[in-house]
Amino acid sequence: QVQLVESGGGLVQAGGSLRLSCAASGSIFSSNAMGWYRQAPGKQRELVASITNGGSTNYVDSVKGRFTISRDNAKNTVYLQMNSLKPEDTAVYFCNINWVRPILGYSAYWGQGTQVTVSS
Repeated sequence: QVQLVESGGGLVQAGGSLRLSCAASGSIFSSNAMGWYRQAPGKQRELVASITNGGSTNYVDSVKGRFTISRDNAKNTVYLQMNSLKPEDTAVYFCNINWVRPILGYSAYWGQGTQVTVSS
């Protein structure tokens, strides 16, 4: 089993910064991707940013230039540095880890979510 523990959410004024962290533990396949999703009230969950264990990153257009995803492979930890926050960034942020293994196929695990609220 795999566990993901998130931290770093909170309340911040527009223009401020927050840093989210997510530590994964358990039976983790070495070749994996980690990422952050968010879900605002009444909206679908969307991918914010992802990073492979090789360091390849992907961002949703709305956060490019403001958010930076990084990871520490030795600690199985992913970070999301969020700068120049906007009220529309308000959401519950979920950490995700996923991989594809021969024969066993695709696996994905989620954190419990952390609230990020940006006031105007």
